[in-house]
Amino acid sequence: MQVTTKQFTDSAESALNDAKIQANLLGLYGGFHQARLDASAATPDWDALQERGRAIKAHTIANLDAYLRMAMENVHKAGGNVYFAKDANEATSYVTSLALSKGVKTVVKSKSMVSEEMSLNERLEEAGIESVETDLGEYIIQLAGEAPFHIIAPAIHKSREEVSELFEDKLNAPHYTSIDDLAQEARRQLREKFIAADMGITGANFIVAETGTLVLVTNEGNGRMCTSMPRIHVAITGMEKVVPSIEDMGIMLRLLIRSATGQRISSYVTAVTGPRRAEDEDGPEEFHLVIVDNGRSRLLADPDLREALYCLRCGACLNACPVYRKVGGHSYGWVYPGPIGAIVSPMLTNLSDAKDLPYASSLCGACKEACPVKINLPRMLLYLRHQLAEGDNYPQHRTSTAKERLAMKVWRMAASNSFAMSTASKLGRLAQPFMPGEGKNKGGSSPLSAWTRHRALPSLASRPFRKRAKDHDL
Repeated sequence: MQVTTKQFTDSAESALNDAKIQANLLGLYGGFHQARLDASAATPDWDALQERGRAIKAHTIANLDAYLRMAMENVHKAGGNVYFAKDANEATSYVTSLALSKGVKTVVKSKSMVSEEMSLNERLEEAGIESVETDLGEYIIQLAGEAPFHIIAPAIHKSREEVSELFEDKLNAPHYTSIDDLAQEARRQLREKFIAADMGITGANFIVAETGTLVLVTNEGNGRMCTSMPRIHVAITGMEKVVPSIEDMGIMLRLLIRSATGQRISSYVTAVTGPRRAEDEDGPEEFHLVIVDNGRSRLLADPDLREALYCLRCGACLNACPVYRKVGGHSYGWVYPGPIGAIVSPMLTNLSDAKDLPYASSLCGACKEACPVKINLPRMLLYLRHQLAEGDNYPQHRTSTAKERLAMKVWRMAASNSFAMSTASKLGRLAQPFMPGEGKNKGGSSPLSAWTRHRALPSLASRPFRKRAKDHDL
């Protein structure tokens, strides 16, 4: 997938000026976000459940090597195969080579964010293999040639009319005006693909280490079709998706589903342990689990960012974030948008290229409050901002200029000394007539023009607060 994190500011401005996107984003807060609030309020001891989920993730990530080995051993015992891929290229090469060696012509895919990281569809198409997304939202954006807009609802930015026009153009479908008709058309198209497919590819919401079980959560049933109908099933997952036990998985499911869609339980929870056994009615002849690093070890190695690997990919932080709800998913320039994307995407791609993402936050804390495992997203955003400015741990990604660092040092000196602050205030009042301020035109070419392009600087008070307070014996 093309990485366009450098273009965040331009993409965000474009989204802000797109009336259709703004209209389609309006439903997030009253939809998914409110549903999460209602579901959590109706769940007894929700806070305790969150704390337990966080403890499970913290323990697992702290002992990730041991649990990955356990998962691998148990997948092998169940008759499956495991491949560890250090990056996207290794993962796509494994899947593509496997498909070619087995004579696969058609692949059906259930929703998988990791496969988006890998640009797997494009690699399969280059090898002459048809790859079809079967999640309705993913199917729509695949037809449109776009990236997912949201972790849970990939096509949330598309209106009914846009989807109808897309189906007319790409599928030669009639012009539909109802959502039910559009869904039925997608079902007709996809049912043929399920029947023809030789390989099913899915992601994984969880991998249970003690049994080697793959767990999928869906509302459309496509995940179950992808795992049971084709003769080969390939599951692709990030290495952080492992959980120790079935009991732990049950806790994580309650947190994930309530936080993602507000449901007590999703329509389908599919558990797959290895390939089909002799007594099974259906299932694949072969099962392959591809566990992907692709930069996650960098997060694991940094104690200040390791917490990002606790993420369940529920999308709750996106729905709560005032920035995401205005600029939308494509502005972030890679697979993962929103507050979690502003942390994960820079570290999995290139921090200095994605330097604007950690600043795409008001630090209001809504993301942390919404997170089912209480990830401290604002703290990590501040940490990345510090690294971009100072480069303590990532000097190669420091983006601040010498002028900016000098200006901040001068500000720090002034702010930490009352005489210096008083002098600076006096100088500021003298310079004020020459700067954009209240009642003056915005813009200009001053050193502050990046700030004043869209707003005017507030006027400094004629007398500082301390002098006013002294007059009133405060």
